[in-house]
Amino acid sequence: MIQNAMVLAAGFGTRMRHLTQHKPKPLIEVAGRTMMDRALDHLVVAGVTDAVVNLHHFGGMIREHLDGRDDIRVRFSVEEPDILETGGGIVQALPLLGPEPFFAMNSDAIWSRPNPMLPMLNAWDPARMDALLLCVPKERARGYTRAGDFFLEGPGQTIRRRGEGPSAPFVYTGVQIIKPECFAGLKAEKFSLNVVWNRLIADGSGIHGCIYDGDWCDVGTPEGIGEAEEALTALAA
Repeated sequence: MIQNAMVLAAGFGTRMRHLTQHKPKPLIEVAGRTMMDRALDHLVVAGVTDAVVNLHHFGGMIREHLDGRDDIRVRFSVEEPDILETGGGIVQALPLLGPEPFFAMNSDAIWSRPNPMLPMLNAWDPARMDALLLCVPKERARGYTRAGDFFLEGPGQTIRRRGEGPSAPFVYTGVQIIKPECFAGLKAEKFSLNVVWNRLIADGSGIHGCIYDGDWCDVGTPEGIGEAEEALTALAA
């Protein structure tokens, strides 16, 4: 059981244009519920009891909004004066996350199945894994137009990057299980999670993929809201 989670929510959401001029991206609603609440809903169903949310852009609004939740304990990691990006933000929050493996997830993804964390819990093997990334086949990434992120190889679904290749079949969906020791020696400064992943890939083991069998949508633009609502409508049908 994974009891702790990091929810990344500090970004400016600039691709959302006018929608993030007066509110943070995680508080944008998709089908009547904020993306932040949807993320926390998934964590609660998966048995997570404690979440850390990083704050920067309109952080006070997120804090006030989450004061109303009583089904999960939420603590905050405030990034000031600058955003620390995905890697640095997690490093700053490590004292709140504790010594055990934890979920780390973006707050702007929508899945067409009720819970993306459950297949990850089934696949997670801490004896041979340092990180487990939830991936989706590119054809089931709604609204996705880029070249793909990873290859998953062998019975253990070891991750290999696309590199200079023209395409890769799998896309990272923004949620992973990761051990805190993966961040050893790194400081709470601005850097991407890619730094951590590249280090694990270079070590030749430890980073694996889990294939999600539903559709996924990265709600990065106003147009992505419609894509996500279509995915949720298909689920309800």
